[in-house]
Amino acid sequence: MNPIPGRIAAMIALLLLGACGTLPRDAFDPLAARVAAPAGLTDVRFAASDADAALSNSEPIRARIEADKGDFTVLALSGGGANGAWGAGVLAGWTKTGTRPRFDVVTGVSTGALAAPFAFLGPDWDARMEAAYTDGGTDELISLKALAPFRGPSLFSAAPVRHLVETYVDAAMLRAIAVEHARGRRLLVATTNLDAQETTIWDLGAVAARGGPDAVRLFQDILVASSSIPGVFPPVMIGMDGPAGRFSEMHADGGVMTPFFTVPESMLLWTDPGGGVHRGVLYVLINGQVGASFGVTRGSLVGILARSWDAMSKASTRTTLAATVGFADRNGLTVRISEIPDEAEAQGLNFKTDNMRKLFRMGYDRAVAGDAWHAPDKPGA
Repeated sequence: MNPIPGRIAAMIALLLLGACGTLPRDAFDPLAARVAAPAGLTDVRFAASDADAALSNSEPIRARIEADKGDFTVLALSGGGANGAWGAGVLAGWTKTGTRPRFDVVTGVSTGALAAPFAFLGPDWDARMEAAYTDGGTDELISLKALAPFRGPSLFSAAPVRHLVETYVDAAMLRAIAVEHARGRRLLVATTNLDAQETTIWDLGAVAARGGPDAVRLFQDILVASSSIPGVFPPVMIGMDGPAGRFSEMHADGGVMTPFFTVPESMLLWTDPGGGVHRGVLYVLINGQVGASFGVTRGSLVGILARSWDAMSKASTRTTLAATVGFADRNGLTVRISEIPDEAEAQGLNFKTDNMRKLFRMGYDRAVAGDAWHAPDKPGA
């Protein structure tokens, strides 16, 4: 994420002492959680730390690549709050150039999870994606109207986030995603399972393929959970059907564990035993800034926390990028990166319409000009 705007940071500092709301919890067996399924939908998720599950879930992707015998593309959309409007603009501008690929795999974290279904479905959904980020629906996400420090374990209510998701994610979208899933393409989104302290990767195409109201609700819950910044928005309780009955897991922002993912963490050190995968490109669209920026840190609690969070987030992104590039180099893949220029103004918690439109236009213009994507910087290169 980017530096927390001063007024928001001050509000957080003042309200933390009073944020005493809680969510009721029932205890459950961690072993039961491993075999439980949400809404009875089995095989729609796996832990990013589970190498066997990651390999098993990658088999349909590998089969599609083998059948096509050509290039394949992966698009990874990062977290970044309001800066997700930048990524939406890059995608729309890319469409305008006529060079945007039809991605074999799309992954999303946090705000990247919200954009991922549109990116997966392709250019025909660009207008709807732009509307989701720029038509004013984000204005109330962080506002006095949405304050709820005493009604739950967060400063702001989840209602505006959920309303935004439910407005743009419906049964028609799921039917379109299910068609592409049946063709071997994959749409994957990460949440943080706070109970297990691990990243959960959800196969949203598999969820969509089940159809029906339960699938729509679970799909929406996953997107809301992935974008629920802890402390700012409440986590999402996802119901599970286990051998001993029903219980709920607590899921929050996927960005807690990883800024983005092209492959699960358990596979980042993996090398294809066949000596290299077919030609492919990993596109990493970072909804934020990566480079360090000098600034004299204010000596207040808010100033120190904001600066520390920004530094930590950038360092995490750079580390994950380095691991991703290493994976790609070992497996014959190409990496291309897009991020908000370090000199631009970007505030991850400024969801006001004028800021969202400005970010969208910035991403759009850079993509149209052919300046959005570049190769990763390598030491000594």
